[in-house]
Amino acid sequence: MTTQIGLSQRQKAAVIVRLLLDDDDAGGLERLNIESQTLLAQEMAGMELIDRQTRDAVIHEFCDRLEAVGVTFPGDLDGTLAILGDRISDDSSDQLRRAAAIAGRSDPWSRIAELPQSSLTALANAESIELVALMLSKLPVEAASETFIAMPRERARLVAQAMSMTAGVTPTALKRVGLVLLQAAEALPQRAIATPAADRMGAILNFATADLRDDVLEALDQRDTDFAEGVRKAIFIFAHIPTRIEPREVPRLVREVDQAVLVRALAASDEPDAAAAEFILASLSQRMADGLREEREALGRVRAKDVEAALTEVVAAIRRLQESGQISLKMPQDDE
Repeated sequence: MTTQIGLSQRQKAAVIVRLLLDDDDAGGLERLNIESQTLLAQEMAGMELIDRQTRDAVIHEFCDRLEAVGVTFPGDLDGTLAILGDRISDDSSDQLRRAAAIAGRSDPWSRIAELPQSSLTALANAESIELVALMLSKLPVEAASETFIAMPRERARLVAQAMSMTAGVTPTALKRVGLVLLQAAEALPQRAIATPAADRMGAILNFATADLRDDVLEALDQRDTDFAEGVRKAIFIFAHIPTRIEPREVPRLVREVDQAVLVRALAASDEPDAAAAEFILASLSQRMADGLREEREALGRVRAKDVEAALTEVVAAIRRLQESGQISLKMPQDDE
């Protein structure tokens, strides 16, 4: 048998990988980029028999190199950020990932998928139909659906028609499209405050008294009807419970609220609030509902400000449950 010397570095790497595969200890090859995996496979495909002396020489050289290594670095941004962990701020990490994606050093589509819904909607309404169709094809289904629904009806029809042309796009072209969209997203105005103004105002008015809320909405109607409508949609009050909460989620709400507070809220006499109270009772077991009704009757006449405070506490409990993901609110109806 002829002694095999003078193997190339790629062939030596192939020998080491082959030995590791024998021990089922070559995990992590998927972390190599596609080009490196391809070159490795090609080298292995072109090699046949390696004699024992050459194998041992390759192993010794490999071990010597390992012993000479002082410290290693990941060699890519994702690995580097994983090492840094929480020692680097979220803003710095986000800026680095964004810069790498725009420079073409990482997948731009992963960055696009992380864009806020407002940015995705802005891109869908500003970019060409073909680019938008590709964007919807790459986005997670939930984000794509929300973006599609937010588009004007005629534009949505055109994008739907263009979706049939996305099947033949090449990976290279798809990456170029991703870079174009990411650069367009970077050019969008950046909000200093993430929550829309109407949502913020609506959240504030949730805890205002009914008369103050009505006064504010009336004033907004006179100055900016569109903004006023957005605020109305963002407001959630006790009277909205029947149309915004599923009956099956009412028992979870009842467990969240102090029972004495709940009973005072159920004593509301205003017609919309009283209807919401009956909805809550109807969504509970008969035994629990009857017990709450008895406690409500035992209260007698409750002062209006105490009822108002109780209604506010119930609404606050609903918001807590929503924010923690324990319940979900249905979208408001146009007539609310």
